[in-house]
Amino acid sequence: RRAYVLSLQVDPKDYMFSGLKDETVGRLPGQVAGQQFLIQDCENCNIYIFDHSATITIDDCTNCVIFLGPVKGSVFFRNCRDCKCTLACQQFRVRDCRKLEVFLCCATQPIIESSTNIKFGCFQWYYPELAFQFKDAGLSIFNNTWSNVHDFTPVSGELNWSLLPEDAVVQDHVPLPTTEELKAVRVATEANRSIVPVSRGQRPKSSDESCLVVLFAGDYTIANARKLIDEMVGKGFFLVQTKEVSMKAEDAQRVFGEKAPDFLPLLNKGPVIALEFNGDGAVEGCQLIVNEIFNGTKMFVSESKETASGDVDSFYNFADIQMGI
Repeated sequence: RRAYVLSLQVDPKDYMFSGLKDETVGRLPGQVAGQQFLIQDCENCNIYIFDHSATITIDDCTNCVIFLGPVKGSVFFRNCRDCKCTLACQQFRVRDCRKLEVFLCCATQPIIESSTNIKFGCFQWYYPELAFQFKDAGLSIFNNTWSNVHDFTPVSGELNWSLLPEDAVVQDHVPLPTTEELKAVRVATEANRSIVPVSRGQRPKSSDESCLVVLFAGDYTIANARKLIDEMVGKGFFLVQTKEVSMKAEDAQRVFGEKAPDFLPLLNKGPVIALEFNGDGAVEGCQLIVNEIFNGTKMFVSESKETASGDVDSFYNFADIQMGI
């Protein structure tokens, strides 16, 4: 019995990379399993954590490439410079940093403080274990406010952060690992494979026509949402934002108006997934796809170009209040 107790002791050294230079290091799926992790004083390193964790702190790192699997709590960068990262978390904070490039999935508003030249893009990454790791970390792939950045210490006339170019290729910034051990993780970085849907976020919209789609909880909701995104993007429309949130009857009244009674029975099954698409003809294009492919699955789709922007506003206003953003 005694031996068993000892085997549960966590050795902090297994959950930290400290003082490394010119190395490629990482953890494979299952090796971190929800523990806290610390990365500090690393230089010219490539660091890959292919697992979920509780919180991750990154201190005093220079010129590093970092991938972090889903983090249940916060990721906090302090005193780092010239780093390129891809990561998913509940909260994201940057303090006293300069020149970071971050492909981000974050459930809450990303925060920067006393930092300059921080560039953000949308998380884009896939490997087979990643979907389960998101679940284990309690994160939804649809709750991603990557571009809605708050700067605590703005300097008048200067912008301390910006968005990476829309055509930025993740692998040019955060290349795949090259060591035999880490190559065993089957990573793909194409946008259409990404576990997190690649959204435009706060970038200027290309059209004044948007369309709201709300999918209700069921066995195939996530698969249906992905399929709809693939079809719409394949037809040249843009995915602006996504959200997964629980709705009550009074929320449905506000968002769906007279259509609400159709959807009320579906709300008890679990959270809804909402998608905003943008582009000329988005409403009609979306209705066609939904009727052709999802015939028989109940979804809310904006009825007309005229009502659609109101649908988008009322849903996201409700969702932001709900999520405390």
